[in-house]
Amino acid sequence: MKCPNCDFEIRGIACESCGEDSPPGSLFCYKCGAEIQVEEKGSFDLENRILCGDETCTGVIGENGICGVCGKPHED
Repeated sequence: MKCPNCDFEIRGIACESCGEDSPPGSLFCYKCGAEIQVEEKGSFDLENRILCGDETCTGVIGENGICGVCGKPHED
């Protein structure tokens, strides 16, 4: 899905009811209003998080080594 303000490509969450993407972190589908099932992945460790190296991004590097917001890989 694209950001409505800047057209940046955002990885969305697919709705199980209608298949449309909603922004990450959404609790309900923006298109049909169905509740989006969120998987619990354990607690988030604030002490050991790795922030994205892109100075314009506010994302955190995930377990896969990629920023959860902009999708850029972590550089050591």
